[in-house]
Amino acid sequence: MKKRQRVKKNDDFQKVFKKGKSFANRQFVVYFLVKEGQTEFRVGLSVSKKLGNAVTRNQVKRYIRQSIHELKDDLKPNMDYVIIARHPAATMDFHEVKQSLQHVLRIAKVMKKV
Repeated sequence: MKKRQRVKKNDDFQKVFKKGKSFANRQFVVYFLVKEGQTEFRVGLSVSKKLGNAVTRNQVKRYIRQSIHELKDDLKPNMDYVIIARHPAATMDFHEVKQSLQHVLRIAKVMKKV
C-alpha cells in the first residue's frame, strides 16, 4: 500500500471509530467511514500485543495488507477503513486471512462486487 492509502494519525483513527460503522466476525473488526471527495480508500491496521510477539503481529499485518492489495479493485474508493485483528487471526495462514476479510467486508457491504 502506498503512503497516501494509510490511516496513520490518531485523530483519523478516532474519527473512524466515533463516526464510522463497524462490522465483525470472529477474526476481524472492520470500521469504515465515508469520506466525501476522497478518490482513494485508506486503510489503518490495529494488531494488539495480546495476539503474540512482534513476529506474529507483523505477519498478521503483512497478510492483511496483501489481502487488501488483492481486493483493492472491489473496495469502495471514498472510504477510510480501520481493521482490528482479533486473537484467532494469529494462527491463520494467508488464504484464511483473505477469506475472513472478504467475509466481513461483504457483511459490511463495502465491496463493489458481491
